[in-house]
Amino acid sequence: MRITSPANPRIKAAARLKERKERERTGLFLIEGSRELERALAAGIELVEVYCGEHLDPDEARLIQSGRLEPAHVVEVSEPVLKKLSTRENPAGVVAVGRMPSPSLAGFKPSPNALLLVAVGLEKPGNLGALLRSADAAGADAVLVAGGVDVYSPQVIRNSTGVVFSLPTFAAPEQAVLDWLEEHQMPLVATTPHTEQVYWDADLRGPVAIVLGPEHTGLGEGWLKRASLKVRIPMQGQADSLNVSVTAALMLYEARRQRRTTD
Repeated sequence: MRITSPANPRIKAAARLKERKERERTGLFLIEGSRELERALAAGIELVEVYCGEHLDPDEARLIQSGRLEPAHVVEVSEPVLKKLSTRENPAGVVAVGRMPSPSLAGFKPSPNALLLVAVGLEKPGNLGALLRSADAAGADAVLVAGGVDVYSPQVIRNSTGVVFSLPTFAAPEQAVLDWLEEHQMPLVATTPHTEQVYWDADLRGPVAIVLGPEHTGLGEGWLKRASLKVRIPMQGQADSLNVSVTAALMLYEARRQRRTTD
């Protein structure tokens, strides 16, 4: 079967998954690109449909020919159809529709020396994706997404390079995340410019949840009050803030540096 028209009902339904409300309504989401799709498959994400273009790069071609995809799920489409499905300026040759997993924060048990990252109220999907990639690279045990953007936004998946599927990632309302952290007696280290302690002077060797908020407003008062410790990233130039994913990387790698003799 080959679909050539962007007006095809299946294509229109899939394209609507670019919108959060449609993802939440259907429980489906888009996965674009061979690397992201490979990581989704490795994580056991259920694929509903896979749309492949006429001109595939070597990695895309290998994936389609690998036998890892159910033949009944693979549909060849025209370039205009790929553009309809894609959120990228230069569409990938493979776009899949997957079924959202539903990992339970309530069922997650942190390790005795857990290194967690908590992202509170982030508003830009690209920032959350980059933060997830930093957390994966630094070896965080999990990322807790407290409100804010949708974890299964196409931009989150792309900017995380698909590690959102392999890195334990739990999305929940802010209060639910706070309750879980309290239940597990997890010390909170809040990042804020309104404190004297520099992050590299903080003790990050034990179990800890590093908490970051949106760049323009920072963490709310409720999070700051709950924090065991508040730290800042020193700023020497004219910029008054760092990208939240950069802050995450600095904090996580400092924790990893301190733990190098204990991990």
